[in-house]
Amino acid sequence: MSIEPRASLRTPRQRGVTLVEMILFMVIIGVALAGIVGVMALTTGQSADPVRRKQALILAEGLLEEVERANFSYCDPFDPNAAGVARSADCTIPEAWGQTGGEPSTSGRPYDNVNDYVSAAGTANAAFDVGGKLADANGNVLNLAGYSAKVTITPVVLGPDGAQVGANNPSAGVSTGNSADNEALQITVTITYDGQTLTLDGYRTRYAPNAL
Repeated sequence: MSIEPRASLRTPRQRGVTLVEMILFMVIIGVALAGIVGVMALTTGQSADPVRRKQALILAEGLLEEVERANFSYCDPFDPNAAGVARSADCTIPEAWGQTGGEPSTSGRPYDNVNDYVSAAGTANAAFDVGGKLADANGNVLNLAGYSAKVTITPVVLGPDGAQVGANNPSAGVSTGNSADNEALQITVTITYDGQTLTLDGYRTRYAPNAL
């Protein structure tokens, strides 16, 4: 008589998730989510930056053009001899830094000469500011929050070997430093926004010193 082995009644042991494994899983998921949220926040924060920078560039270009297109004469336009002199020494009201005559301009500009936009050479002046808000050249407040502008005008020497000669006044002497009686100016417009700055430079030469 043969005896067959009895089938084991023991079932395979099932293993669950331990508390340590659960905690590690939660930590890993938390770190991954934090990284994803950080990337999304950075992307969202920078998505508007190109628009703000484009606005700043448009403002800088417009303000620089406004200053560059102003008169650059030896005399203040309100000087009765302004159209006939060849040097500032012959002016009754010679041009100087800051407003010197009967501003505002009668030509539709806020100032009648390029020197009037700043108080001194090489000094950054808040420009187009009305009550702490950025405004256009006519004094109208712009609906653009967070932007401010400064203009700096500096006498420069242009030409080969540092020669600076006016187109209509070949014998004009070179004058730099704080004098407004010079033949070329470097105009710098700086726009500040969102903790960043954008700067544009341009040049104005005295190509028509008697054009008012």
